[in-house]
Amino acid sequence: MSNEAGTATTAAEPAPAAEELPHGLGASLPHADARAKTEGTFPYAADLWAEGLLWAAVLRSPHAHARIVSIDTTHAREMPGVRAVVTHEDVPGTPRHGRGTPDRPVFASEVVRHHGEPIAAVAADHPDTARMAAAAVIVEYEVLDPVTDPERAFEAEPLHPDGNLIRHIPLHHGDPGAVGEIVVEGQYRIGRADPAPIGAEAGLAVPRPDGGVELYLASTDPHTDRNTAAACYGLSPDRVKIVVTGVPGATADREDQGFQLPLGLLALKTGCPVKLTATREESFLGHAHRHPTLLRYRHHADTEGRLVKVEAQILLDAGAYADTSSDALAAAVSFACGPYVVPNAFIEGWAVRTNNPPSGHVRGEGAMQVCAAYEAQMDKLAKKLGLDPAELRLRNVLATGDVLPIGQTVTCPAPVAELLQAVRDFPLPALPKDSPEEEWLLPGGPEGAGEPGAVRRGVGYGLGMVHMLGAEGADEVSTATVKVHDGIATVLCAAVETGQGFTTLARQIVQETLGVEEVHVAPVDTDQPPAGAGCRGRHTWVSGGAVERAAKMVRTQLLQPLAHKFGMSTELLQITDGKITSYDGVLSTTVAEAMEGKELWATAQCRPHPTEPLDASGQGDAFVGLAFCAIRAVVDVDVELGSVRVVELAVAQDVGRVLNPAQLAARIEAGVTQGVGIALTENLRTPRGLVRHPDLTGYALPTALDAPDIRIVKLVEERDVVAPFGAKSVSAVPVVTSPAAIASAVRAATGRPVNRLPIRPQAAVVTDR
Repeated sequence: MSNEAGTATTAAEPAPAAEELPHGLGASLPHADARAKTEGTFPYAADLWAEGLLWAAVLRSPHAHARIVSIDTTHAREMPGVRAVVTHEDVPGTPRHGRGTPDRPVFASEVVRHHGEPIAAVAADHPDTARMAAAAVIVEYEVLDPVTDPERAFEAEPLHPDGNLIRHIPLHHGDPGAVGEIVVEGQYRIGRADPAPIGAEAGLAVPRPDGGVELYLASTDPHTDRNTAAACYGLSPDRVKIVVTGVPGATADREDQGFQLPLGLLALKTGCPVKLTATREESFLGHAHRHPTLLRYRHHADTEGRLVKVEAQILLDAGAYADTSSDALAAAVSFACGPYVVPNAFIEGWAVRTNNPPSGHVRGEGAMQVCAAYEAQMDKLAKKLGLDPAELRLRNVLATGDVLPIGQTVTCPAPVAELLQAVRDFPLPALPKDSPEEEWLLPGGPEGAGEPGAVRRGVGYGLGMVHMLGAEGADEVSTATVKVHDGIATVLCAAVETGQGFTTLARQIVQETLGVEEVHVAPVDTDQPPAGAGCRGRHTWVSGGAVERAAKMVRTQLLQPLAHKFGMSTELLQITDGKITSYDGVLSTTVAEAMEGKELWATAQCRPHPTEPLDASGQGDAFVGLAFCAIRAVVDVDVELGSVRVVELAVAQDVGRVLNPAQLAARIEAGVTQGVGIALTENLRTPRGLVRHPDLTGYALPTALDAPDIRIVKLVEERDVVAPFGAKSVSAVPVVTSPAAIASAVRAATGRPVNRLPIRPQAAVVTDR
């Protein structure tokens, strides 16, 4: 799995020697810090240190729902080595924070709304002392009955001053009286998945002489985090600085703001640097999870299998706070019918608060949940009509020019039929041999209890779609500066490298545009102009676009004197392989010669075309762009034990343009593998709102041994004309699609409905063999 991250140093990271590397867009340029990461010398937040360092610990609620009667910090404050204890009383500024919707307190004061909610934080001269002092804070609770069923939230007493309903979207498209000759119904449940980052949260806060604070964090949206922190600390934003350290894996927003904020408060209170490293348990309790979802569907089709109408109800469990649930619901409702032509659609979507752990942005939010449901419905239709599942899908797929149920016309490339045909026609893998040497191919592996005679093979399909960038009127903008001096280029952009490969892409853009071989990408901090969050392919599009525009401005500065000297326009000059040549061959010089003695720089912004919020009927041009994927899954199922082995996943994806082949393949493979975990193993269990087994033993992530053969059978490079370079994001849509494809294959192998993810063994057992 690709896991690139931004540098944690305070100087620009030098690129490897230019003569050893391919150059420009389309080349598999390796990451500049790949060696440091593989050797274990790359500094992450957990590795940072400062003179006079104190250690922090956070006291978290053991209850899912309780009234706080009293908080006594006396014993903790009196412990030797303890330098500060902070609670809600020590928050000088705005007490609420949260991504999307600021509705979460820094520390609980009157009511605890979820298991693990912060109550107090301690700074001490040793990490063990800090943890013991946190445990010594005495909190008297009046335990309340938690509301953990999202359906109960509609009638329950308000859990929050803003109420239990976060958002309701009624989507009405077409004729409500339309019916089809064939009708299938289903109810589906998607479990609570955790992003489970490779490294748990860690950070360092350092007080400044001006009364401000610097935070060294693995933030994926540093300017938003800076503004939130400043508001909570009662400071102006210019007195809070965030320096982005290495990001050890990010498939979501990555950093829990409830983790960041106590850190800075302690540094401001003590006047000393304070470091906090979360345990894996604290990580599970603190950050946002994928929304558990209940979905009810009814599909209408004619006798030829063409969709007539889709009706659905979608209920997202947001947990205790809203976070980005409004955005997730918009995606779920908008994509509830999938990449299919549906003339009539009536979708009701709700996001509600409960006393479960908070949900938020996780890769493919909203789209992943509905994909599992609508693809199950397509399998039911195919079975009822006696059609091949792939053929049924082909009769209904979207294409460019079709209209989504939200009323928005698909203007970007949408080669859905081409993708599906590619995976359908790809040769199937061979059946395993029935021999002792091949026992490891059985579900459960060589030590499993399965018998070859109980194993059935299934083939299933999934078609998925996601939106790129923000939606519903989000102002997507990024700023970048490109400087060139003595033949060396430096890129300054606050786009955080979260593993998507932005730093590599930025180097390639500058190499391609300016013909400069040595390109450095500066570390990210909030002294730079904002670039926004690192999600939904934003930085490839918006930040990459800003880098390209700045590089082109520098290119014009470089070529103008030459063009003027020879009496021609800069458009008649080109830069190729480090050489500047004119169209007629009269001018020929090297970039290095033209750059000699010059210092050139330019700053540029990229802002995609605006979108609009969904209206009262769920209609509107809400999305900038869309990406699509088709996956064919082949699974072997032991129908006696219910164990499932994913044999192969064949992937076809529209990528717009391949900018870095190796990096793109790694991102697709990582996304597909993440989907395997969602389909089969990943489920954060929360009985009565309490997180059970918050560790990597109780939460089963797929390992290398669980990863199937992943065949990238086709990449459609039909460029999106409104996107810089024509490229599309590639990470999220395989995550969205692969769980649905795996569930489809298990249905094909067992004949069972498989209406829940992750797939439980009992759902794959066949009793009437």
